[in-house]
Amino acid sequence: MTTSRTSRPRIVLAAVAVLAVLLSGVTIAAATVSSDAGHRLTISTVSNTKPQFVSGGDALVRITGAGDVRVTENGHDVSHGFVRQHDGSLVGLVTGLRDGRNILTARSAGRVADLKITNHPRLGPVFSGRQQRPFYCETTAFGLAPAEQPLCDAPAVVRYQYRTKAGQFAPLADPSSRPADLATATFAGRSVPYIVRIETGVIDRAVYEIAALDDGRGPSPTHPEEGWNDRLVYTFGGGCNGGYHQGGGTGGVLNDLFLSQGYGVASSSLNVLDNNCSTIISAEAAMMVKEHFAETYGPIAHTIGWGGSGGAIQQYDIADAYPGILDGIIPGVSFPDPVTTMNPVTDCGLLNKFFAGPGASFTPEQQRAVSGYVAYSTCVSWGQTFVNRSTPTGSCPSIIPVAVRWDPVSNPDGVKCSAAEQWVNQLGRDPRTGFVRSAADNTGVQYGLSALRSGAISAAQFVALNDGIGGYDIAGTPRSARTVADPKALRAAYENDLVNSAGLGLRTTPVIDQRTYLDSAGGFGDIHTAEMSFVMRARLLKANGTAANQVIIENAPTAAQSAAAATYELDAMDRWLTAIGADRSHRDRAAKVVANRPEDLGDGCYLPSGERIRERLSYPPAGRCGELYPIKANPRLAAGAELAMDVLKCRLQPIDFRDYPVPFTDEQRGRLRAAFPHGVCDYSRPGEGQHRPRGDWQVY
Repeated sequence: MTTSRTSRPRIVLAAVAVLAVLLSGVTIAAATVSSDAGHRLTISTVSNTKPQFVSGGDALVRITGAGDVRVTENGHDVSHGFVRQHDGSLVGLVTGLRDGRNILTARSAGRVADLKITNHPRLGPVFSGRQQRPFYCETTAFGLAPAEQPLCDAPAVVRYQYRTKAGQFAPLADPSSRPADLATATFAGRSVPYIVRIETGVIDRAVYEIAALDDGRGPSPTHPEEGWNDRLVYTFGGGCNGGYHQGGGTGGVLNDLFLSQGYGVASSSLNVLDNNCSTIISAEAAMMVKEHFAETYGPIAHTIGWGGSGGAIQQYDIADAYPGILDGIIPGVSFPDPVTTMNPVTDCGLLNKFFAGPGASFTPEQQRAVSGYVAYSTCVSWGQTFVNRSTPTGSCPSIIPVAVRWDPVSNPDGVKCSAAEQWVNQLGRDPRTGFVRSAADNTGVQYGLSALRSGAISAAQFVALNDGIGGYDIAGTPRSARTVADPKALRAAYENDLVNSAGLGLRTTPVIDQRTYLDSAGGFGDIHTAEMSFVMRARLLKANGTAANQVIIENAPTAAQSAAAATYELDAMDRWLTAIGADRSHRDRAAKVVANRPEDLGDGCYLPSGERIRERLSYPPAGRCGELYPIKANPRLAAGAELAMDVLKCRLQPIDFRDYPVPFTDEQRGRLRAAFPHGVCDYSRPGEGQHRPRGDWQVY
């Protein structure tokens, strides 16, 4: 056991921050024994908030309330690995943990504290369940050695980059060298050479990357580096696909915004939703990679999630279902979850087909009104990019050989690349079809209802649309009949929080929703439409009675505004989390989150001048921000769904023609009754199979 000789005030701040996390209600499991003197002997894991989910054979451990102390791991003395910190606690990296149960014991002045740690293999799984087979390796895309299925393991490598004075990153073969064009990073009142250590390896079958500024001494979990500010940004990438491969990219770690301010940055290839559309697997990978970062660099004051589109989905879903992995999130151009998002995606596929065929007489404005979007080109974009994610082979990446892919005749047991393949551990597989049970449904959905009510389409067009829209079969092939969900899949989707409830961990998570406005960029509608930010707000309000922990900030899709928004939002989130960590009141975590939101942080938008204004944002939009960034709907909202969009399969009610603002002929009434033989959606009631999730930190 040694004493840290460093005198940096940053270490004191880190220790205070960790203690504040303990006091704030975030779960960090620990064993404690009180002494007669009133000092508590405490032993806890700080590299992973859940000691039952430790992985890789090691854990960073903190002991408080101890003078001279003896620490044993499964009966073996490991006291020499613990270093005294400035707050009086001891921190040490415990290695050599065996798979399964381990016991750490601290003894000091007649007191004893035990901590049970369950260790899991570095390559997983921990809680996500059975891993996909086959699983195609892509380690060489990262400069790692070739790997073999199914674990795709390869030795970790460390490389260095430096920031040039011209504002570029460049390779650095020797980190002790100082190139003439080497830039300097200045933060927290000190300057350091802008040299970045990047470690790449394999964890949970994913290729991970961790990065931080290098001070020349090398990282240490007990003597943190000068170039690290004790904070971590975890990045997530977009898309959504069926997996069966490792992935050729991560969310990205070589980021000047983060590194220049001293943040550590981490990500992995299974934190890119286009490599892996399971937010549960993503949560597991993030937990394990974050744990490795802490075991390399030291205790983390707080972790901020970052990323857009599918990267935003992961942040929202991990924060709700596996709270504590991310302390605060900054989701960009967000969606609530993959299951919800697939409804407007597949709706657009049907609308595109209808308007190219029997609905060809609909004008462009009528098509737009039916879709609900600011521009109908959003539906066209969904059809071109994501509708194939509901098919077994339409989105297979090239690394999956054609010979192993599913074919209904020649290879019925082959690999299916549909996004739903990543949800099999939650939804189950239908033994009759071989496909993952589906929660997709459009039975009773009245497409174009809002357009009918507004007068944008006629009664005849409304009838033709709903008579001809159809649905999909289990293989994602359009058909004349509507799509019907599997009841077991519906129950499981809600039980497992695949439909983000916003009522678990999100209740206590600070959120800055970064809404770059793309609804009509240059007259073209992107898929990342702004109503989705308010879908999550509606769920927060529905689950918790408040959405005060969520801030939405809108900006134009220009480089200048995007950079300004990113800089401000990162700084605001850091101040928000720091204030929460310093709050020693007896308020619960949710109250602390709301009470400690910075005064300058609130809903608002960036004006063309670049000025950010604060203004309460609403749906439908209003005020200056509403004029600048108009927000519409999507096909489900335009069909009458509630803003929360948490109904996968609606309950039905008989058609009542008095509910419509226009008269129908007898022939039209007959066609509508044939289109809706069991009735139309009643969104005033919960959906079929809809109920609260079982809870957070579920294990499969």
